[in-house]
Amino acid sequence: MITYDEAHKILLSCGQEHILNFFSELSEAEQSSLLTQIEKIDFSLLDALDGSNEALKRGRIEPIEAVTIPDIEKNSDEYHKLGIEAVRAGKVAAVLLAGGQGTRLGFDKPKGMFNVGITHELYIFECVINNLMKTVNEAGAWIQLCVMTSEKNHDDTVSFLREKNYFGYDPDHIHFFMQDMAPSVDYSGKIYMESRSRISSSPNGNGGWFSSLVRSGLLDTLKSSGAEWLNVFGVDNVLAKTADPLFIGAVLKSGAQSGSKVVAKTAPEERVGVMCLEDGRPSIVEYYEMTDDMITLRTADGTLAYNYGVILNYLFSISKLEEINKQRMPIHTVEKKIPYMDENGAFISPSEPNGHKFEALIIDMINRHDSCIPYEVMRDKEFAPIKNAEGVDSVVSARELLEKNGVTL
Repeated sequence: MITYDEAHKILLSCGQEHILNFFSELSEAEQSSLLTQIEKIDFSLLDALDGSNEALKRGRIEPIEAVTIPDIEKNSDEYHKLGIEAVRAGKVAAVLLAGGQGTRLGFDKPKGMFNVGITHELYIFECVINNLMKTVNEAGAWIQLCVMTSEKNHDDTVSFLREKNYFGYDPDHIHFFMQDMAPSVDYSGKIYMESRSRISSSPNGNGGWFSSLVRSGLLDTLKSSGAEWLNVFGVDNVLAKTADPLFIGAVLKSGAQSGSKVVAKTAPEERVGVMCLEDGRPSIVEYYEMTDDMITLRTADGTLAYNYGVILNYLFSISKLEEINKQRMPIHTVEKKIPYMDENGAFISPSEPNGHKFEALIIDMINRHDSCIPYEVMRDKEFAPIKNAEGVDSVVSARELLEKNGVTL
């Protein structure tokens, strides 16, 4: 841990010395905690506020070819053979992004702890593990599962899964790591304080998962077990098919550096990010970035040119990720309402946006790859996201899809 003098020197160099304003009034434990927080801050994030982040400007967007459902059916035997062999050889590990809370569901615990069952308990974490177990049972081999948590939900997540005996998963093959945090700042770039001993911070975006994995030391564990590929997926989707041999086999057969599971859009105007090429490299274009011409453009056979929406289920080569991790990634700033402590020590809860949070995005990781295969899956069989309590992408819609797929609720 750094000393007070070392921390003061660091903060002085970037105009953030106000962080230590109440240091002398803190307990010894609080002082130690604050110094540790300062030591962990990546102050280079503040550079993103100067408007010179050229990497955030979009390049030339073009359609990308996908491996479609008919393609998969035609080559299923070969894909399955390649994929199941990779799983049995320990070459594939799974990474579950589970750092969020269930706030939008009216649930103040980790989202994975939410019960989607009706007549019996069935938790989101349980659904995720049940899905992974299908491949484990088919391959006859355990798959290393890394669960990314956050500062706010780590203890609850670990305790819950331990209490539930990991829903039958081998605990020797489950690992936990916390997502790195990024400071929150006001519009002048000053870092907010949450309290006298606590810097205001938030998880560093869905593109920060790999750097967090590396920092935790878990990557070395995975590589020592023989892992060469990481299947990364989000906790929201209770139908996510993970370590899917067909998906793995298709990516391996293609020779691509990565793969992304996608679903065909339900309508041209569907609000979903779709796979594309950007200056000849794989990328994702968000619905609000698309022109009317792009939205309605069709190929010769009548299919939408920008047709395949991402569902946060990716397969990445570890060697390529390590290469990318050595590069400077774009940092996105997002306007937010940020609760903070003012200069007098009073806690303020703003009613309007009052500053920025910093995020790394997975789209930028994909764009650093030379190739990424969009792999089409059936929406009703593999995509049941839980983002809202009701309506679209909700607990209600997910329950309907679970039952449709033979899951008893």
